[in-house]
Amino acid sequence: MKWTFFVGALVLTTSAIAEPLLLRPAQVFDGINAELHPGWEVLVDADRIAAVGPHLSVPGNARTIELPGLTLMPGMIEGHGHLFLHPYNETSWDEQVLHEALALRTARAVVQARATLLAGFTSERDLGTEGAGYADVGLKQAIDQGIVVGPRLIVATRAIVARGAYGPKGFEPGVAVPQGAQEVSGVDDIVRAVRDQIGGGAGLIKVYADYHYQGTDGSRPTLSEAELKAAVAAAHDAGRHVAAHSVTAEGMRRAIAAGVDSIEHGYGGTPAIFTAMRDRNIALCPTLAAADAVARYRGWNGTEPAPAAVLDSRRSFRLAIAAGVPICMGGDVGVFAHGANAREMELMQAAGMTAAAVAVAATAGNAHIFGIDDKVGSIKPGLLADLIAVAGDPTRDIVAVRSVKLVMKDGRIVAP
Repeated sequence: MKWTFFVGALVLTTSAIAEPLLLRPAQVFDGINAELHPGWEVLVDADRIAAVGPHLSVPGNARTIELPGLTLMPGMIEGHGHLFLHPYNETSWDEQVLHEALALRTARAVVQARATLLAGFTSERDLGTEGAGYADVGLKQAIDQGIVVGPRLIVATRAIVARGAYGPKGFEPGVAVPQGAQEVSGVDDIVRAVRDQIGGGAGLIKVYADYHYQGTDGSRPTLSEAELKAAVAAAHDAGRHVAAHSVTAEGMRRAIAAGVDSIEHGYGGTPAIFTAMRDRNIALCPTLAAADAVARYRGWNGTEPAPAAVLDSRRSFRLAIAAGVPICMGGDVGVFAHGANAREMELMQAAGMTAAAVAVAATAGNAHIFGIDDKVGSIKPGLLADLIAVAGDPTRDIVAVRSVKLVMKDGRIVAP
């Protein structure tokens, strides 16, 4: 067995850890409660958390890893990412979808998956390949098989849009142009698309409840309530959650009526809409960082007052919090750089959510919303040993999660 640890640096391990590991940080954030637990230890056996608490009894062959001054916490969960996209200030979305080869996009996704993991995000819900077909299924398989390094993935494959309502656009009408998602029209068509995607390996379904037929139109509802209900029924029958892109009040209303599991963005939400989401236990993934990043690409320097789109994202987020809507932590990573996922968490705190609530949202909160809390998201016996150590106290200032000193996934310490 090969094992090396350096305080203040990432850890390199190239071989499986055979013996139990006792992690001894200054304190533990368990992902569930806002309070830290000073003096707690965590025992890891194989790929699982075996015991948690102060002064643990450990096997004689256990190896101790001292983490002085660090907070041990669950590996974070990115709730809204696109590993097959890279920042739009590098290459526009249209150019990526139309002109970047699938092999190039896949190679970049491998690198971006590694950056995500090393930033402390051990799981990710990837919400669409944006023109890269089912390549996310292959990336997930490569990670699961240990061929490449990255977070455990829940993948949505192609995403589903109303015919004519996505992109790229700007070509002679009638010319077939590769699209960034699967187009549908009608109830039968959307059910067929849901089943095709699940058959191809989708772990969840993403639908666009609204979008724009032309860029100058602004967002409008696109899929009908009947289409959305049919998609949700087909997905739920197969045990898959449904995430709905929506930025208009009517699109959100239709998605809520259809019974989706989460709404992404939600910038046009109203108090009544968010009350309905709370009553139906539908989560909001606010993606504040996406609105922020796009505004900066368009020339905003970060000074106040912010552009209208940024203000709308903040307003809707605060309304959702006030209504008691379950909050997913997800930044729409890919619009901005993978590995900088914590940007969303910082903006959530800046917009009025406590640091402790943000930290819970990124761990146990997301795990519960995504239905994976029996595997990851908190530090308790029996769960997978997805753990990170950070310098500072993330329950007081979420910026602490930027300072990742150790990343463990499946009981193995992973490396740059």
